[in-house]
Amino acid sequence: MKIDAKLVEKLENLSMLEIDNKEKMAEDLAEIVEFVEMLNVIDTSNVEATFSTLNNPTPLREDEVKKTEIINDVLAHAPNAKDGYFIVPKIIE
Repeated sequence: MKIDAKLVEKLENLSMLEIDNKEKMAEDLAEIVEFVEMLNVIDTSNVEATFSTLNNPTPLREDEVKKTEIINDVLAHAPNAKDGYFIVPKIIE
């Protein structure tokens, strides 16, 4: 993959970031891509997977409804709240 100024400009637009040194960014990205492409050369056909989520699924807990006062604690720190809700300025007309 060729990393050039045109691609860096496209990435700059997509990320909505301003890149000051586009040449340096192109060099850095080319180095990263080169490193990742080296991984494609490695033969892993005889290597057995050492981790799989299929064999050891995440243990689940039962859902239990608990009465807490967390809402009151959170709303106590709000600048403006009423009847269990945050009050914010209207931003859409």
